[in-house]
Amino acid sequence: MAAPETPAVRRWDTCGQAWIGVLRHVWSAGTAGLEDHAPIIEGPPLLFEVASLSWEDPILREHGDRTRLVRRAEERTRRAVHGRYGPRLRGLGGVDQLAWVVDLLRARPWTTSAWISLTLPGEPADGVPCLTALSFRIRGYRLIMTGMFRSQNVYLGYLSYVPLRGVQVQVAGELGLPAGPLRVFVDVPHVRVADAERVAAVLAAVPEPNAA
Repeated sequence: MAAPETPAVRRWDTCGQAWIGVLRHVWSAGTAGLEDHAPIIEGPPLLFEVASLSWEDPILREHGDRTRLVRRAEERTRRAVHGRYGPRLRGLGGVDQLAWVVDLLRARPWTTSAWISLTLPGEPADGVPCLTALSFRIRGYRLIMTGMFRSQNVYLGYLSYVPLRGVQVQVAGELGLPAGPLRVFVDVPHVRVADAERVAAVLAAVPEPNAA
């Protein structure tokens, strides 16, 4: 039996370019779907990497949600990834999962076992977070991190990507390493039908980005 094909990894230099690229992916290949009782345009699963992420990204500042961007930027001095993710990263089952990752990578820098889950067995379906797991590995003397999303409204996806970069930089700093690219996998990337006109306006305003 032939081995399954490895999904292609899309690569972008900036968070803004990645945001537009992911929107185009859903817009061009999406089909009608339903998420949490609201109609959506659902795209195929997507795996991508971003080299640089910042709230000051010019594409985000020009076309993103300005109110949300200002609020998130004001929180930049706090621990990365707030709200429901923070307690799951730092205290799930009484375990500081990021500290566990750091200890494991210090002891076994070659390991592929530095995976942490943000889900709880048997929790109510409406409580399962969109971000379900994080993977950390050291390759080429850099810390690579992958965030796995079971589903994501990619029209607002950048509001998760920049804080995730903060988690990566924090763990890399504790290991004395630079951060490599942030890798993201989204199983069900989608946009709400209610946001379709806004998505179309953004895509019309931004030239086609070059993805490697």
